[in-house]
Amino acid sequence: MGKKSIIVLLSIVPFIFMLAAIPFVNRIQPIIFGLPFLAFWLFFGMLITPLCTFTIYKLQKSERSAE
Repeated sequence: MGKKSIIVLLSIVPFIFMLAAIPFVNRIQPIIFGLPFLAFWLFFGMLITPLCTFTIYKLQKSERSAE
């Protein structure tokens, strides 16, 4: 799997995590860290999105320096 396909995959992950999966995680139980499951899912998504963005940045930066 090349860098371009990894970048595309990392670009799609936040979208799927925050929008496409909502109908499947829209429930109150279980309670995680005092939050309903949906609230925890969205909070976790807010942590995952910058990690994906940073990884994309690093991959593109290393790709540019190799040229």
